[in-house]
Amino acid sequence: MGIFLDALWDTVKDTLIILPLLYLTYLLVGYFSHNDNEKYSKILHHTNKAGPVIGALLGSIPQCGFSSVMSNLFSKKIITIGTLIAVFIATSDEALPLMISRPEFIPKLLLLMLIKIIFGIIIGYGLDIVVNAFSKRKQIEHEFHDKHCHDGKEITYHAEELDVQHKHHHECEEENEGQHNHTHCCATNIFLDALKHTAIILAYVFVATLIINLIRGYCGGLEPLKIIFTSNIYLQILLASVIGLIPNCASSVFLVEMYMEGVILFPALVAGLSAGAGVGLIVLYTCNYKRLKINLLITFIMFVFALLIGIIVNFIPIW
Repeated sequence: MGIFLDALWDTVKDTLIILPLLYLTYLLVGYFSHNDNEKYSKILHHTNKAGPVIGALLGSIPQCGFSSVMSNLFSKKIITIGTLIAVFIATSDEALPLMISRPEFIPKLLLLMLIKIIFGIIIGYGLDIVVNAFSKRKQIEHEFHDKHCHDGKEITYHAEELDVQHKHHHECEEENEGQHNHTHCCATNIFLDALKHTAIILAYVFVATLIINLIRGYCGGLEPLKIIFTSNIYLQILLASVIGLIPNCASSVFLVEMYMEGVILFPALVAGLSAGAGVGLIVLYTCNYKRLKINLLITFIMFVFALLIGIIVNFIPIW
């Protein structure tokens, strides 16, 4: 009982320590990005050729539900598959606020974001080039392009249509609130929004930290976790990529906690966070349900490229 109480007390202290900085981080993010999803939609639509670049840069912002918005825009053929994948790869979900709360990890955080943005851009453009190479076939054009033709005339999506799609995005999210409720992200009060998001993430951090402290207390260290993840970096990358595919911010919290505790190495963290896209995959499968094969292909692409990114990073002496 004493070990459990000690672990519980240590968990409470560790969680409360990051509370102020975590809240300030979400407040700052909310100030710069609040209610700007429609603006991002218009930017991405009118700068199609620069889609992967803009998508990767915006995806690096730990904004609540941003990957969800991009999933919905893809289902409406407003953005390309390359832009969507760039956003997914660049998205680190809760890694940024958690690693900022531990100043010694800020250099690694900046390196993490840079790597994910670069790979997001490269892979995004690569996918668009491949898709465009086969775009002569009408069926592929219909599946992947953000424009379509009717009676030989091009139809574009206007701002009014984007507004409707933004509303549809919320409907899709509400259908999935059992998995992760992000509908509060468009609340008018950014202070309350930041507080709610902080509370959700703190809950995940508390659970993850308690598990780690209990294992450390009862086992005399983190050897059980290290055995599970093994010392083989390639198996670490594989396991982290699988965990990253779980469409919930709990997966990114778990991966970051494991990295900061020394259980997994940096390449595995990069791979796991490259595979993760927050609740983006849930929204993709919900809003794009008529194209299940495309959704499965996107999931497979995410997994494969996450593995490759982790392996490549492992061979680069920068971590």
